[in-house]
Amino acid sequence: MKNNIRYTLAAIAGIMAAGVLSSCEETYAEKDKGATPEIKYARTCNIEQADSLVTSASLGAHLCFVGNNLGDVQQVWFNDQKAKLNPTMVTSNTIIVDIPNVIPGEVTNMARFITSTGKETQFPFEVSVPAPRIESMSCEYAHAGDVVTIDGAYFADDPNVPLTVSFGDIPARIRSISQERLSVEVPEGAVEAPIVVTSIYGEGKSSFKYMDTTGMLFDFDGITGLGTTQSWHARPVISDETSISGNYTTLGDGNATMSAAGGWDDNNFSFEYWPGSWNTPTDYPSRVGERLFDVADFSDFNNKSLKFELCIPSDKAWQAGAMQIIFAGTDRVSYGNAGTDIFGNTVVGPNNDYVNSGWARGLWTPWTASTPYHTDGKWITVSLPIKDFVYQSNGSGADSFLSSPEDFASLRIFLLDGGQTGVDCTPLLKIDNIRVVKN
Repeated sequence: MKNNIRYTLAAIAGIMAAGVLSSCEETYAEKDKGATPEIKYARTCNIEQADSLVTSASLGAHLCFVGNNLGDVQQVWFNDQKAKLNPTMVTSNTIIVDIPNVIPGEVTNMARFITSTGKETQFPFEVSVPAPRIESMSCEYAHAGDVVTIDGAYFADDPNVPLTVSFGDIPARIRSISQERLSVEVPEGAVEAPIVVTSIYGEGKSSFKYMDTTGMLFDFDGITGLGTTQSWHARPVISDETSISGNYTTLGDGNATMSAAGGWDDNNFSFEYWPGSWNTPTDYPSRVGERLFDVADFSDFNNKSLKFELCIPSDKAWQAGAMQIIFAGTDRVSYGNAGTDIFGNTVVGPNNDYVNSGWARGLWTPWTASTPYHTDGKWITVSLPIKDFVYQSNGSGADSFLSSPEDFASLRIFLLDGGQTGVDCTPLLKIDNIRVVKN
């Protein structure tokens, strides 16, 4: 049966292509106008699963309905949600359509097919709603009592089974609910743990944790011991009334000017960590000069992200220079004399050459030439997927790329260039809890 279905799906594609090209011939809509649609069955559009007919599917599913007199169907509804219908996906015998990714307000367990002349056919079809999905949290290190937003999908609040949120096993007060965003108050006593959202459709758990220390590289409080002095330019370590979790470091001080073109100023706008020592051969002292891939797990790095907490006062907004996030191996930069290390590897010592090369890095530019960027003095969590680290300094594509965990020995975060012109500014970026985590 599967071979026949494969043939049928291929034929459907061919028929649709022919219908688009043969514009001078009678269209499917003209041919079937005035007829009542007939639905025989539905199947998935995934060829590997196409030997099974379906009578139910989840939100967002890609389906093919098969029948007769379908060419003039103008509307398809699932429960009380109208699907987006592409005319090129409609023939006399097939309609390919996606179930709207919206939780229905009224459940009828019917799919409705309506033509231009008002002919309507209903077909029994159940749409299932997945368990809540949690994608991100506005600040993963927010304090107890702070109100945070949780973004995701399928946040269904049923009057008989109210939606709940907890930090680990500690329930949180919910301020507001929409299908894709929750506003909640961080509960007293919350500790490092996943966020759990439970609805009538099941339980969803975040891949990240509140107060996450997984993959921590720099917290500036001693978890890893790594700080800001393994480079030419030591950044300040500060603890004050604005701290999110103890000490933090900064890019800029609110007085130094970043030029509109994002000019080079590593004295004020560069955080550098280079592993190594001045010993011969170079070694990597524990909690001082370790290679970052010895501190955190960089295997499967393309499915991980660099995260950190960020705070920018509104009067010290950022509007020039891209944030360049540059990981590199000891073959590109290290701390100490050039030569060899204790493992027999060549090390090159301190340098800026790798920054100016085509070596891949991430670029983050949330400002525009007309709109400066700040967080209104509040801490937020920034997440940058490592798979997107494919640029060089001027914003063009890199010519050499991160290819193994050994390329993650050092880290530099530098406001520089990026290929966009901004506005002269005196930004102050407070940064804490730099970590690498699974997506």
